[in-house]
Amino acid sequence: MTTNQHQNILLAGASGVLGRHIARALTDAGHKVTGLGRGEGNGVRADLMDRDALLRAVDGQHFDTVVHAATALRKPPVRHRDMYATDALRTEGTAHLIEAARATGARRLVTESMVFGYGYGDFGDQPITEDDEFGPRGTDPELERHLAGMRTKEQLTFGTTGLEGVALRFGLFYGPGGTDALLPLLRKRQLPAPADHGRVLPWVELTDAARAVAAAVEHGRAGQAYNIADPTPMGFRAHLLCVAAEFGLPKPVSVPLWLTKPMAYAHTMFASSMRVSARKAERELGWTPVYPSGREGLAALRAATTR
Repeated sequence: MTTNQHQNILLAGASGVLGRHIARALTDAGHKVTGLGRGEGNGVRADLMDRDALLRAVDGQHFDTVVHAATALRKPPVRHRDMYATDALRTEGTAHLIEAARATGARRLVTESMVFGYGYGDFGDQPITEDDEFGPRGTDPELERHLAGMRTKEQLTFGTTGLEGVALRFGLFYGPGGTDALLPLLRKRQLPAPADHGRVLPWVELTDAARAVAAAVEHGRAGQAYNIADPTPMGFRAHLLCVAAEFGLPKPVSVPLWLTKPMAYAHTMFASSMRVSARKAERELGWTPVYPSGREGLAALRAATTR
C-alpha cells in the first residue's frame, strides 16, 4: 500500500536517540513532524503514562499518522528492572497513545517493536521470518514480563478498529547517538565482552532504522510486521571488537558468559543467538540498509566524527 505524501505525523519519543533520526527521515521525506514527549522540545508535551493529560494535550489537533518510538531507556538495560518502565510503556502507554491517535483522526499507527519479541534463547542458524511465532510465553516471570509487553504492543497496534497498524521489529541499534555511549567505557576498559562462541544477533544502524520507519509510514501494509535488520548478524563481543578497532580504542577484556549472570537482563541477551530475515521489508517497503554490516556502519560513524 502507498499512502499520500506530506502527512501530518505525531511522533512519540521524538527526543530519543532513534526518535531524533526518525524525525529527520520523515522531514526529509516531506512530512510535517510534531514531537510528543515530556520535554520542552516537543510540540505536544505529555507523558504517555498519563492518559488524561495526553488526551488533553492532543485535544483539537489532527494527525494523519502516529509513530510510537517511545521507550524509557536512557542507557542499555543491564538488570531486568531496567526494562520495567519500558514494559509499561509498551502496554499502558501504547493503549493511551492509541486513544490519542483516534481522538486526532489518525488513520495509521507505526510502532517500534523488537526482534527479542520472538523470544530469548538460541534459535540456531535458520533465519526467523515474520511468520514465526511472536511473543511466546517467557520461560520465567521476568522474561514473561518483557515478552508480554512486546506481545501486547503489537496486539494493540493490529487490533484497533479504524487504525492501520504496522509494526517494525528492529535488531539491536548502533550508530550516531547510540554507539557514542560505548566509547568512554571502552577507552577506560570498563566494558568487558562476554565470549560469543558462535552466538550472533541482528543489528541495524540507527539512520537505516529511521528510513525504515519513513518507508512504513508510506508503504507498510495494515496489520503487518516487518523485521528490520542488516544481513550480517554479529555477536556482542564481535561488535564491541569492531567498535574498538574502528575508533582506535583498547580491545575489550573477554570474560566467560557465566560471569555476567549478576547483570541478569544483559546476560539473557548475551546468551541468545538469532538471525532474522528482512526480505519482507525489502519486498514490500522498498527498504534495504545503506550499511549491510556493522563494519560499514561503524566506519561511516568514525568518518563522520573525525571530519
